[in-house]
Amino acid sequence: MANHKSALKRIRSSEKRRVLNRYQHKTTRNAIKKLQELSDKKEAEKLLQEVKGMIDKLAKKNIIHKNKAGNLKSKLTRKVNAL
Repeated sequence: MANHKSALKRIRSSEKRRVLNRYQHKTTRNAIKKLQELSDKKEAEKLLQEVKGMIDKLAKKNIIHKNKAGNLKSKLTRKVNAL
């Protein structure tokens, strides 16, 4: 266990960040799954823009790697264009 006041605060703040990051990552994964299940092109195109924004936010905050973000966006775009 930490002994310094600042270390205790750091533990508290990092736990808050961890919970928020997990929430955002899980929400994005659920949106990706929902997008992959869609068969209507108009709906998919609309949702694709939202999902791309979510993925970009995760990459910007280093929750996921920027290359993974690019791969995900590319894969989803190809899927939507194929509809």
